[in-house]
Order: sequence, then structure tokens, then C-alpha cells
Amino acid sequence: MPLRLSILGLALLPSSFALVSRDGHTGRLPAMGWNSWNEYECAINETVFLTVGELLVSLGLKDLGYNHVNIDDCWSDKVKKRDNVTGKILPDYTKFPQGIKHTADEIHKLGLKLGIYGDAGSLTCGGFAGSLGHEELDAKTWAEWGIDYLKYDNCNVPDEWDDDYRWWPENWLGGPPAEDQTAGGDGEAKPVPAPAGYDWTTSKSFDRYKIMGDALLASNRTIEYSQCAWGHARIDEWGDSTGHSWRMWGDIYPIWSGKFQWSWGLMPILNHASFFYNSSNFWGHADFDMLEVGNGNLTLEESRSHFALWAALKSPLIIGTPLDGIKPEILKILSNKDLIAFNQDPVVGEPAKPYKWGVNPNFTWNQTHPAEYWSGKSSKGVHVFALNTLDTTQKKTIDFSEVPGLDARTKYIVYDSWTGKKQGVFKKKYEARVKSHDTLAIRIVKEDGSRPY
Repeated sequence: MPLRLSILGLALLPSSFALVSRDGHTGRLPAMGWNSWNEYECAINETVFLTVGELLVSLGLKDLGYNHVNIDDCWSDKVKKRDNVTGKILPDYTKFPQGIKHTADEIHKLGLKLGIYGDAGSLTCGGFAGSLGHEELDAKTWAEWGIDYLKYDNCNVPDEWDDDYRWWPENWLGGPPAEDQTAGGDGEAKPVPAPAGYDWTTSKSFDRYKIMGDALLASNRTIEYSQCAWGHARIDEWGDSTGHSWRMWGDIYPIWSGKFQWSWGLMPILNHASFFYNSSNFWGHADFDMLEVGNGNLTLEESRSHFALWAALKSPLIIGTPLDGIKPEILKILSNKDLIAFNQDPVVGEPAKPYKWGVNPNFTWNQTHPAEYWSGKSSKGVHVFALNTLDTTQKKTIDFSEVPGLDARTKYIVYDSWTGKKQGVFKKKYEARVKSHDTLAIRIVKEDGSRPY
């Protein structure tokens, strides 16, 4: 067997510790769908989700793979919290008059899946009932309701469940700490550093997320498990053994750079991804948070970069903008078939990786100018992404000798992933002008149309 085919064969296999769903497909590829939080926060009701389901179908998004309609926080009864007799979480019957099962049934009639939100603490981030200590009952309840997806947050963790050592990526100011260190930066005393070679599966964070993962597996329904642990306790090292995806950083916000309250712009998150991109593969996906495409003050170019790079990272593609009245140019970004195909490739599970930083020297930790040049293989060729982090239009040069899998001697056909159009046949390099904060996205094959690797 040729080496190329051997490598592709290996790419089909999950890591040795990955959680493979019993139905053989749930969670193998990054999730796609829509979530209520980025636009609606707590102002939700059943009508919101049924309308979104209908729009996913009518706008053609369902056919592209967006099949999850996910309820975020604030869906349960904040006062009563749980039934006095059964202990089950109570829905807010003002928001969901016929209960969550009715919502799930209606979503399923559209050929879609319904997601729900929980928390690995005593309360959710919004102060609603958490699932810590109730994991088996809550997992069983959600299965009875017909839930297909769980986003499991990390707020209001009791002191007795605090980890012995801290690994909180959002607190890093000057770069990732050494493997045997943690970093402060939140106004608290610097926590005790973890010993060299510390096994983070002995942490209490691991226990909290595994308990719910086990409870979901024990239910009579396959439920995709999204672990919203904010990168804590090196979840990138173990998240694929407990669930299907894991958050790598704090909450996203629709700004290009910087931070707003406790949420982060695109560039700080991408900067983190520039160093921690390698844990994703089939059955386990690093999650850089939901899509803000079309939200806030993001320019069209910034929304394009956001979508292209999240797709390149093989992060779950969860839309967070209203679909009712969506602008055509935003729908066009979210509907890009070439970028979705890379994210959802059935043959190659690994994400794109940085091969050159650009503005800064390689391996520079910078939350304004992260790695700009990324590449990844797919079943359809080699994909290259070149981000312009500067405030003016720049010429971007893709030197084939620098791109993994390419060389300067071979002639290649270059396709523009944004338009799908062939740009021509090129040798040694490809150049294009890229607007401020936009991203060049191209797919490269050999002159005869075959994959370069």
C-alpha cells in the first residue's frame, strides 16, 4: 500500500482514548447548528427555537449540515428549580408551556436535533439549577425529553470541588506557562503550581465532567456532549475521553481584538489556538466557542476571517446570530461549501495548523497579531489560510516551499475557497491582495487535479 494511502487510513482512526458513540456517528465530526445565547441570552421561549428550526430548513442551512437547535441557559424554573418529589429539573413553563419534550418533538419533525444547557456546578452561570450531584437523574431526564446535545458549563463550582492546581488559560498574560506551572493574573494569590508531569485526569474538573459523561452514556439515548470547561485543567489532554468537544478558552464576544468584561475578541482566542490546536481529530474537537459571524460591530471581512479560521480549526460551527432577517452577505459566509467541507471532512480529522506567524516571529504569544498562515490537508487537497491582522490591505504570498505537503518544483491549481473559482496554475508561489482583517482561503491540488500528498 502506498504511504499516502496508509496515512489516510490512519487518519480515519480515533485516538486510542477517544469516546466513540455507540451509534457510530454522533460526535465523530464537529457539531454544526445554532445556539441562542450570543443573541438572545435569557430572552428565550419555545417560539424562538421552533422559528429557528424552520429557518435552518428554509435557508438551506440544514442541507449544509447545520442540524442542531441548541437551547442555552435560562430554560428552567429559576425559583422552584427541581420537583419536590422526583428531583427532576423543572422547565420554565412560561417560556416552554408544554415542556421541553414538546419542543424536542417539534424540532425532530423538521429533521433536526435539539440541544440543551447544563452546568457542572451547583447553579448555572445564570443562577438556574446546576447538575453537580444530580448527573444521573438529569441525563436520564434529558434522554426522556428527546435531547440530542448537551452544552455543560463550568460556573458555581463549590469549594470542595476546586482543583488542587490551576490551569486557567484566560489568566495567561505573557504566554503559556511551562508544563509544570500555572499562572495567576485574576487578582488572586498565585495558585500552587502543578508538579512536573502532573496527570490532569486526577483533577476534580476531570471528575466533574466524566461523571456527567458516564451518566449520558448510561442513558438510553445518544447525546452529543459539549464540555464548556474554558480550557481548565488541561481539558485539551483528556476531553476526548469524556465527551465529544471541549471549550479551549473563555467566552467569545463580537469584537476583533481585546476583551469586553469577561468575554474575548477573535484575536485573543486565535492566539491561544496558535499554540493549542493539535488536540482535535475524529470523535474529539477543540471548541473555540460559538460563531459571532454577523454580530456586534464585526466588519464583513472580520466575519469572513472568523468563519474561515473556526472552520479551519475544526471547531464546532454553532451559529449565534438571528436567522430571521439575516443579511444575504452573512448567510453567504455561513453557507460556504468549501470551508464547511474542510471542517466536516470524512477522511482527514486533523485541523489546519500554523506554519508561519507573519507579523511576528514564529511562536510569538501576541493577542493582537496571532499566527497568520495556516494549512491543512483534506480529501480534496491542501488548504491554506492567510489572515491579515493589519489595518490596511496587504499582499499575501503563499510560498509553496513553506506549506507542509507542497514544494517549489510542482505546478499546482489554486482554487479560491470563497468563490469556488479556479485562479490558475502556479509554481513556487501564489500571491493575492487581502483586505484589512480578511483572510485568504485557497484550496490547492496538483496540475492533474490529484491531491498533492
